[in-house]
Amino acid sequence: MGCFTLYSSSTFHVNAIAVLCVVGFWISQFRCTEGFDSLLQLPQYGSPTTPLRSKRVLSLCDFGAKGDGIHNDTKALIKAWEKACSFSVKTTIVVPARNTYLIYPIYLGGPCRSKVTIRISGTITAPKDPKAWSGLNARKWLYFYEVNHLTIEGGGTINGMGHEWWSRSCKRNPKKFFMTCSKRLFFLFSGVFQPCRHAPTAITFHKCKNLKVKDLMLVDSQQMHMAFTNCIRVLASYLKLVAPGSSPNTDAVHISSSRSVEIKHSIFKTGDDCISIVGNSSRIMIRDISCGPGHGVSIGSLGKSKSWSNVHDVTVDGAFLFNTENGLRIKTWQGGSGFASKILFKNVLMENVSNPIIIDQYYCDSQTPCHNQTMAVKVKNISFIHIKGTSATEEAIQFTCSDDLPCEGLYLEDVQLQSCIGETTRSSCWEAYGSSFGLVDPPACFSVFDGFIKEPGISNSYSRVQSS
Repeated sequence: MGCFTLYSSSTFHVNAIAVLCVVGFWISQFRCTEGFDSLLQLPQYGSPTTPLRSKRVLSLCDFGAKGDGIHNDTKALIKAWEKACSFSVKTTIVVPARNTYLIYPIYLGGPCRSKVTIRISGTITAPKDPKAWSGLNARKWLYFYEVNHLTIEGGGTINGMGHEWWSRSCKRNPKKFFMTCSKRLFFLFSGVFQPCRHAPTAITFHKCKNLKVKDLMLVDSQQMHMAFTNCIRVLASYLKLVAPGSSPNTDAVHISSSRSVEIKHSIFKTGDDCISIVGNSSRIMIRDISCGPGHGVSIGSLGKSKSWSNVHDVTVDGAFLFNTENGLRIKTWQGGSGFASKILFKNVLMENVSNPIIIDQYYCDSQTPCHNQTMAVKVKNISFIHIKGTSATEEAIQFTCSDDLPCEGLYLEDVQLQSCIGETTRSSCWEAYGSSFGLVDPPACFSVFDGFIKEPGISNSYSRVQSS
């Protein structure tokens, strides 16, 4: 704890500073001890019409948390949440620094009477043993639902303890064989194929509005690190999401059926997509991110099991991708329906990236080959502008579109992707229609000129999360 600064030359106030520093030092030496946060609260002053206490601060310590990483502190977090959610004034739940809180699978729901902030300054850790999820939904660990005006911040860490889950995944180290058949890429796995076990997403936000998540580190998630599902107006910033490049299905941020989402100033190092955007999501802005290792930024997969999907008004502006298995990707299954449209990728730097620019409408992440189907998700009005760097694969640009619903309105401008080993890169197209402008290397391979929407970007109806 730091010292309070009092501007006075009197001996009394100098002594007061010394006393406060000593008290602060000794309090900081204790582990989570009930009542300390309340003792340290300072009075709040305001105008005559403002209540003396316009907000409350609660600590997990006040609800019996041990903070030693051994004892189960789940009940303390539940009690703190229930209390905070019941107050009619802004409330902050503090997860104190220098302590580790063992939290089992937990559901924290709304609506709450006022705005709630969870300030994670310490570490929240999951149980190591997957048996902790016995009888529970194995897809969820920290689950927030139907909460409005929630903020999660604090500079702390959320640790998913995912190693045991990864070792049980059928995708940990499969032997893959690649086969091209009828313009379709699919995988054959050698040996006996075991179904993948479900694993939890570290933190899920479902049906939340006006949500802010900032200044956090998430490490070693069991599967996905952070998911936004059916959310409206989300701001996620200054995040660091990290897992080994070999960890299976550990997407950093997953966005599903959500709109008005902004992700910025963040670092992603995982074993799967750095950002994945699926199912009926729109008005998504991604700015100033670093991605690698991982699988790049993906729209999709869309249309699996003949489903309908509509993803539109997506902008990625400012990204550094390095050592990723894919770069900027749109992937759809055969047999699906809907649209992927008005998507802009711009100002992206790549280093040693496989498949830097790829649209794959024959996506097939299956243990058996996928059958040819005529229905497809319509891909149109997609722009790639100011994309530069090095490709780890010969094909730096791949547009493999549907026979029945070709890609339309594709646009390339100032795209320069060179081989990282000194070879010549090339582009490949199938049923891809569009145009290019300026220097494009490797050259575009569009069938014929097609009308395009330059910089489709985000529509005017995009709205940011308002500051609290």
